[in-house]
Amino acid sequence: MTDNIRRGAEKPGEAERQEGFMQKCAALLDRREAETGHRMTFRVTTFGCQMNAKDSEKLEGILEQCGFVREDDERKADFNLYNTCTVRENASERLYGHLGLMKSLKEKDPRRLVGVCGCMMQEKDEAEKMRSRYPYVDLVFGTHNIYRLAELLYRTLTTGKQVQEIWDGTDSIVEDLPQDRKYSFKAGVNITYGCNNFCSYCIVPYVRGRERSRSPKDIVRECEKLAADGVKEVMLLGQNVNSYGKGLEENITFAQLLREVEQVDGIRRIRFMTPHPKDLSDELIEVMAQSEKICRHLHLPLQSGSTRILQRMNRRYTKESYLALVGRLRAAMPDLALTTDIIVGFPGETEEDFEDTLDVMRTVRYSSAFMFIYSPRTGTPAASYPDQVPENTVHERFDRLLTLEQKIAAEECGKDAGKVMDALVEDMSPKDPGMVTGRLSSNLMVHFPGDAALIGQIVPVRLLRSGGFYYIGEMAGRNGAD
Repeated sequence: MTDNIRRGAEKPGEAERQEGFMQKCAALLDRREAETGHRMTFRVTTFGCQMNAKDSEKLEGILEQCGFVREDDERKADFNLYNTCTVRENASERLYGHLGLMKSLKEKDPRRLVGVCGCMMQEKDEAEKMRSRYPYVDLVFGTHNIYRLAELLYRTLTTGKQVQEIWDGTDSIVEDLPQDRKYSFKAGVNITYGCNNFCSYCIVPYVRGRERSRSPKDIVRECEKLAADGVKEVMLLGQNVNSYGKGLEENITFAQLLREVEQVDGIRRIRFMTPHPKDLSDELIEVMAQSEKICRHLHLPLQSGSTRILQRMNRRYTKESYLALVGRLRAAMPDLALTTDIIVGFPGETEEDFEDTLDVMRTVRYSSAFMFIYSPRTGTPAASYPDQVPENTVHERFDRLLTLEQKIAAEECGKDAGKVMDALVEDMSPKDPGMVTGRLSSNLMVHFPGDAALIGQIVPVRLLRSGGFYYIGEMAGRNGAD
């Protein structure tokens, strides 16, 4: 049986209410451990973007408060929760592969729990599919009510039913949820939820809802807590960070929010994703140029270099306005590294349109680009466009774009060889136990000799040579000397 609810507004004091359900779940798990001698474990598998990754940190924090213990092996975890993406078709296909594994494992051990949440579940057909084809999935919920995980989990633990709760939308934001960060020294911070742009190819506004901005006080307070906990770098997250502030009682822009976050002691680096080219302001460029904390990297999605295709995409800028914006950015910050997203094979794309995309890539010279073959998403206007591009043409264009991008990115990566730059050390090198891996302000990686004691530290590194898409370096003195 399925307990299925669709609604969209939460009550004041919801964080405290959910804390109560976390305690109830913990009591249930204590009793189960007393019976079995085994503490229940969990694993969250995340598909998709940085927003999904941030959601998963909250889900993991809630599960730990519920008394579960992390387990990295999917086959061993007692509760597997899949946080889904619906932007591209392959993410959906990957989910069903995991669910096939779960079916066989749950047949051997019926006490296992399986949950599916996130963007994909906001699609009505997908939620119905969970109910009809995957009855062994215990828990199904969407993007708007992830904070209710403990309550939903308690319901399925006590009833044995499949609990499915998908909300059509929400206009509220629940603060002060537990979260388990992947890194101790850097963290994502949501500043907006949802999207109002309705690009013709994109499902995000339909599954994440309309834009909602967090209070600047709540954002700054979170950054202060993170800094007190040792975080040195924050990534401000939103589907379009430029839209920050709309709908708030306070009169504040994204640029003004950045100035407030800059004042937080202990935060030494600030990044943000993702700005939209249509409304990136001169005020934001000025704040970035004047800041000593905002990283010299900007992800500026292009999607297509053709004005005609951009209009069909409902992107609301032109090739010319995009290049003019890049010109203003580079004039203010000559050392700014730019990265982008590009869709190949959008319906109606001609060879001339594609050549415009190649032309923008040659002009802007991105340090890297995320390139995707157009994937129709049911429910978006572009999915019904009649002039879909033949598959062989799309793949041929994609290969040409990839070749050009790799050539330019390798050249851009090598231009800072010989310089000394600060790097935030993130991990040990996976290929050499005597090397560590650090991230430069430009978002490029550098590998250099070091040990685990450096992880989480910002250190000066001399960039000795380019490895194509990264640097090989060595530690340098603070004044640039060895």
